[in-house]
Amino acid sequence: MSESQEATSPVAGIGGPAACVTKVELRVSCKSLLDRDTLNKSDPCVMLMVQSQGQWTELDRTEVIKSNLNPVFAKVLMLDYYFEEVQKLRFEVYDIHGTHSIGTRDDDFLGGVECTLGQIVAQKKMVKPLLLKYGKYAGKSTITIHAEEISGNNGYVELCFCAKKLDDKDLFSKSDPFLEIYRVNDDGTEQLVHRTEVIKNNLNPVWEPFKVSLISLCSCDEDRKLRCLVWDYDSRGKHDFIGEFYATFKEMQKASGGNKVTWDCVNPKYKLKKKNYKNSGLVILTDLKLHRLYSFLDYIMGGCQIHFTVAIDFTASNGDPRNSCSLHYINPYQPNEYLKALIAVGEICQDYDSDKRFSALGFGARIPPNYEVSHDFAINFNPDDDECEEIQGVVEAYQNCLPKIQLYGPTNVAPIISRIAKQAAGKEPIKDASRYHILLILTDGVVTDMADTREAIVRASYQPLSIIIVGVGNADFTDMQILDGDDGVLRSPKGEPVLRDIVQFVPFRDFKTASPAALAKCVLAEVPKQVVEYFSHKAIPPMCPVLDSTPNSIANSPD
Repeated sequence: MSESQEATSPVAGIGGPAACVTKVELRVSCKSLLDRDTLNKSDPCVMLMVQSQGQWTELDRTEVIKSNLNPVFAKVLMLDYYFEEVQKLRFEVYDIHGTHSIGTRDDDFLGGVECTLGQIVAQKKMVKPLLLKYGKYAGKSTITIHAEEISGNNGYVELCFCAKKLDDKDLFSKSDPFLEIYRVNDDGTEQLVHRTEVIKNNLNPVWEPFKVSLISLCSCDEDRKLRCLVWDYDSRGKHDFIGEFYATFKEMQKASGGNKVTWDCVNPKYKLKKKNYKNSGLVILTDLKLHRLYSFLDYIMGGCQIHFTVAIDFTASNGDPRNSCSLHYINPYQPNEYLKALIAVGEICQDYDSDKRFSALGFGARIPPNYEVSHDFAINFNPDDDECEEIQGVVEAYQNCLPKIQLYGPTNVAPIISRIAKQAAGKEPIKDASRYHILLILTDGVVTDMADTREAIVRASYQPLSIIIVGVGNADFTDMQILDGDDGVLRSPKGEPVLRDIVQFVPFRDFKTASPAALAKCVLAEVPKQVVEYFSHKAIPPMCPVLDSTPNSIANSPD
């Protein structure tokens, strides 16, 4: 599975993206496509479109298969699946000419179909007729879409194949071999798992290493049969069969630590006809690397601690705390919005921090003893230890500091982001999954130092850190959406993109009538994904992986 495939796409919801339930792999094939070419058959490619806010945009596309009206595409199309969303998809099939990208000419369009991801998942295998414009059938053309769920506990395997002394199928040159691997399903049907590239004019090909998820390869059953076929490529689509062999993932796993696994590539027809026939060459698995894809809970259960820091806006726009109209007014009967947001998010985060001590910072105030403006101060006024005991300790430090400071400005948050990013980075390069940081910024206004903040977030995206910004009060927070990468990739003033989308912004007013749990669920929804993304990018496994002892299950095999 490539890094791009592992990346997830946000889905709009109140206040921000919903948590991704699972990932789904889609595999596509077509039958009886229209033949648009006069000399050869069509060269089809399938484009996957997704609908967002009424607009169709391309998400991904398959490879182009030359001169084939019944293509089985090898490329996997991967999507995030959300149970609570209607995810509209459109599959469009085109005849591709040369190296040109998909055109808009009607004669390139071989048909399309619309459906929802939910429909595909519910059916697991969906067959639909292809339609041309205005609902007209594209002859007898059909498209088949297979869906497979990729669970959080799934892994993937990297395989390196080569072959030796393959049969020569060409008169004037050597064969152009490629390898196909099919999974044999419980009902006897076969599903294409991978098709290698073609190696031209070579009877001893070495194919490029490739990655495939274990669920796709063998449904996480190491004894499941895999049918492997070697072909001599023909540009007209009439590939010559060289031979085949059957394997299991159990056999393949012997190809590690310098060992190799070899199979006879056999043509059954030759075996029947020729008395001394041995094989049509050898196929060799030279290397196998098994990778785990860990879930958020794998890291938490492995001992990862979540360090929680809250940063509170004490700028003058909040109003005098002694005035009941102030956003910082301490009402003895009801917590203000700052406290509500702090408690809602903090009470969840504290479950993941064993010492239950939290950093509590302030910005935008004049602080004692000299009453100079500070954009990064401990609200307990202890510069050597800014931590408070449990969430209640943060609440008390907040209430105690209000009478001692002067609200001022401007609203600069870059200093605190840089400070926490530095803490998250630590003194030594991060080698294990022992800690991850969450910074909760509570503010009543638009950030004043936007350029510096963008720069700080780009730097912070390289560290084990997530940033949650809750907008308190009734200010216009439109500009704050820039910091939340859901509408596009956040970039520094110089144009450098964030490594990971680490910011989630929500206005508190969207949750005024909702429960505190609704706010916490929304703002923390992306954190599990961000934790996994960070450690996956660094190739860092959990400290103490929880292994699955189920027989024949390899979904939880360690690296």
